[in-house]
Amino acid sequence: MYSLKRQLLLWLLLPQLVLWLAGALFSYRLAGRYANEAVDATLAQAVRSLSRQVKPMGNGLLIDFPRAAQDVLEADPNDKLLYTVSSPPGKFILGNRNLPSPPSTPATPPMGEAQFYDGELDTPERPDLRQGAPVRVAALYLQFGENPRDQQTMLVQVARSSANRELLARRLLIDTMLPLSLLIVLMSMIVWAGVGAGLAPISRLRRLVEGRRPNDLRPIELDAAPQELRSLAQAINELLEAVSHNVQSQRRFISDAAHQLRTPLAGLKSQSELALAEAPPGPLTARLARVHESATRSAHLVNQLLALARTEPESVTRQPLTRLDLTRLAREVTAELVPRSLLQQVDLGFDEDEPLADIEVMGINLLLREALVNLVDNAMRYAGRGATVTVQVRRAPGSAQGGAASAVGAVNGAGAGGVHGTGSLPGSVAPVVIHECAELLVTDNGPGVPAAMQDKVFERFFRGTHEGNGCGLGLAIVKEIVERHGGQVSMTNVSPHGLQVRMRLPLAAAV
Repeated sequence: MYSLKRQLLLWLLLPQLVLWLAGALFSYRLAGRYANEAVDATLAQAVRSLSRQVKPMGNGLLIDFPRAAQDVLEADPNDKLLYTVSSPPGKFILGNRNLPSPPSTPATPPMGEAQFYDGELDTPERPDLRQGAPVRVAALYLQFGENPRDQQTMLVQVARSSANRELLARRLLIDTMLPLSLLIVLMSMIVWAGVGAGLAPISRLRRLVEGRRPNDLRPIELDAAPQELRSLAQAINELLEAVSHNVQSQRRFISDAAHQLRTPLAGLKSQSELALAEAPPGPLTARLARVHESATRSAHLVNQLLALARTEPESVTRQPLTRLDLTRLAREVTAELVPRSLLQQVDLGFDEDEPLADIEVMGINLLLREALVNLVDNAMRYAGRGATVTVQVRRAPGSAQGGAASAVGAVNGAGAGGVHGTGSLPGSVAPVVIHECAELLVTDNGPGVPAAMQDKVFERFFRGTHEGNGCGLGLAIVKEIVERHGGQVSMTNVSPHGLQVRMRLPLAAAV
């Protein structure tokens, strides 16, 4: 996959590697040139000293080359000098016979000026030198003879093995490249750290975006980022603002439409009830019954849409949190729903395990009451006539939660920090651990819900059965409300038959 960091490191480190290799080659050639200059200076001095030991005498040569002088030339056992004197050039007089001849002998060679060249030994006369060994040679042409017409040419050659020259060049290369290599490594580390630091705002932007919930449309704050990322963040913020505006417009439309529909639907329901009461039995009465059923179902849908609109994050964050006694709230809601349960022939009751213990939570009274009403109403609708519905509140051990449940930390923190009366629900923060929570249970002995559908029934407009006049929003509203309060809602089938819906909320901090 394409990686911006990898591309930056490639474009920054690869040229350094190429430059390092080029520098190594250049340094090696430069070290070789300096080594040649040092060797050539030594050979020039030696060839001139040797030429002075060969003195012209009449038309001949006097060779004054004592053994001591030979010992001086061969003093270094690791780098001995080889020499040859020939006159005319190529006719051996003194020294070693295996020195390579000059590459080319001009018709009029330069006299008294040393020439330098590389060559290889022919058949060495000494066992310490192998055949074909590379050598560096200095050649000097001289003329001798008293009569200018009869002057002859003499060639003096001094050679030295190239091994020491190569060793010197390698040492110069190592001494040059070692600090350069350390510098390259240090620069690479700095580049690596710099690229990581430069791309850190991108990682921060990624965390800001991927850590959000789908309904969190707040602007992204990235003030300390480079100009390029601020432009990107601004473009994302503009998109989020446009999306938020569209979502709010749709929510306002739903809310306004529901409010506008409540009055005519209520009138239609009342008129249909009056018409049913006064109409004689017959086909018209059946049609009026269906109209009344549709009006009742439409009114219920409108009320559910209004309740759903109240659970949206924008609505929740504007409402204050208060300390509520969940046991008292559940007992009141159960008592209010008893007349409806009698009409539906359902045995509705409240079971209190801890009558003396206060189970308090931080929440919004209206929303929690709406959630409990929906749970009980859903149980009575689908459990059927003659069923038993029981409401229970108790304490339960907590668990690690995240996402929407992360509001628990903010709620508990508000209580612990001294905010005892009111507060507000946040959008989303980091996961927290609830050590103890309040648990509200609604249990019925109806047919239950298949395990494969127990997660889907909390989705909007999903209905597990076509019986009844529900609209598929009751449990979705419960889930929205519970998650806005930092809790969880789930359901399980009970034995031998029935369904239990469990609503877990964080306990309010002690005051």
